[in-house]
Amino acid sequence: MRKITEIIVHCTATPEGRWHSVEDIDSWHRQRGFFGIGYHYVVLLDGTVCEGRPLWRCGAHCREHNAHSIGVCYVGGVDRQMRPKDTRTEAQRQALRRLIARLRKQYPEAQVYGHRDFAAKACPCFDARKEYSDL
Repeated sequence: MRKITEIIVHCTATPEGRWHSVEDIDSWHRQRGFFGIGYHYVVLLDGTVCEGRPLWRCGAHCREHNAHSIGVCYVGGVDRQMRPKDTRTEAQRQALRRLIARLRKQYPEAQVYGHRDFAAKACPCFDARKEYSDL
């Protein structure tokens, strides 16, 4: 297994309330030339946590951090005019918190970050470091 030092939270940058599946994201990433979905977990609008890329495989979600991180993504992240917005549903908030708590227990050395901490992006459209600092 890879040594995991970071858990990086992302959003799909899709309009709030618009349903997208793991298969949709997999297709988008393949169109970009990735070897399938780049995230390890995806949290759907209803709070369902879906597995994406296997944990043992290096992700494709954050340049220069993929080798030692786990990519977690929620569906949403922009308003209907495509402006950055924290669009997480209550179900997504709870599911993300449970998932990240579980990952922190499994990988206690891993710190939680938002994609925006490593790239000039708003993603995941909230401060993940602050939100999960108590986990």
